[in-house]
Amino acid sequence: MTTKNKLLVAGSAVLAFVLLTGFRGGHFGGGHFGGPRDPERVKQMISWRLDDRLEELNATEDQKQAIHGLKDSLFEDGKRLFEENKGARTQMLDQWESANPDSRAVHSMVDARVDAFRAFAHKVADAALEAHRILTPEQRQQVTGHVREHMNAR
Repeated sequence: MTTKNKLLVAGSAVLAFVLLTGFRGGHFGGGHFGGPRDPERVKQMISWRLDDRLEELNATEDQKQAIHGLKDSLFEDGKRLFEENKGARTQMLDQWESANPDSRAVHSMVDARVDAFRAFAHKVADAALEAHRILTPEQRQQVTGHVREHMNAR
């Protein structure tokens, strides 16, 4: 797999997570002024946005509970991925600052991060498939309309 394809997979995972949760904007690493953002606050904002979407879909309580379970699982995996990336950035900076960077170590770190993003992308895909099973055909059609609207707005 080429580096370009690996980056596309990683980007797809992030995009799928954003689309699945219905959350646009913000990230774990910084607020509007670059300061740290509390992951629990981000999770609450995602939950509020998701609740709004589920209300628009007239989702049942069982559907809401199941979809929130998917969101919670993905959020925790995403939070863990973010924390691992901070460590990898530190390791990469250490290599950069070294008089003789270890190319094998650098490539190994890149491969490890791509593998972690790929695994997360698969979890996102599985969660999306599960959400597809949870929602009715009419609700799925509404979601499709929102996604298409969002895609066309960009």
